[in-house]
Amino acid sequence: MDNFWKTFLEIEKNKPYFKKLENFLLLEKQANKTIYPPSENIFYAFHFTPFNNIKVVILGQDPYHGENQAHGMSFSVPKSQKKIPPSLKNIFKEISSEFPNKNFIPKNGNLEYLAKQGVFLLNATLTVEAHKAGSHQQKGWEIFTDTVIQTLSVKNKNIVFLLWGAFAHKKSFLIDATKHCILKAPHPSPLSAYRGFFGCNHFIKANTYLRKNNKSEINWLE
Repeated sequence: MDNFWKTFLEIEKNKPYFKKLENFLLLEKQANKTIYPPSENIFYAFHFTPFNNIKVVILGQDPYHGENQAHGMSFSVPKSQKKIPPSLKNIFKEISSEFPNKNFIPKNGNLEYLAKQGVFLLNATLTVEAHKAGSHQQKGWEIFTDTVIQTLSVKNKNIVFLLWGAFAHKKSFLIDATKHCILKAPHPSPLSAYRGFFGCNHFIKANTYLRKNNKSEINWLE
């Protein structure tokens, strides 16, 4: 983890809300509840994408709550997980439609290739109980990740924020739209992807914005 994120985490972990959050997670573990992602991967996105390298933020809500799915990056699954989750399938479909000449066929659902390029894959809640979606919401994670978003907005510039779905849209108030690019669309879930996620052209639009601001584009195709 780079020095900025290390210092940031140290500061947040000393705040009362985070100590309550840690206590909650400890009690859950003591109750023998299975929590995803594994503890060593909770801050995986922070390890993978240094603060000053961040060009795009993709905001998710919860980690996946199935076995061998969550690994600390929004929408991403480990390489060992051969089944690509439905929302991620739709993300890949949209990428394919935006770059039709590239014959994009993802081998798996691991998005580390994007994180390495400066795509920060952040969930609003960083843990979840197995098979219980939303089980760790309103325990303190949102305070932490709202602070992350605000910090990115204040201390960085020319980041593209991809906000998909009503939950993510509500986070736009944390972002200074005069310094950054905010792109909104429906969630890529099968329930809503056909309401405007497909055809949103967010990946092309993100690259166009980055190029205009003298930043290297993201290669969205693995």
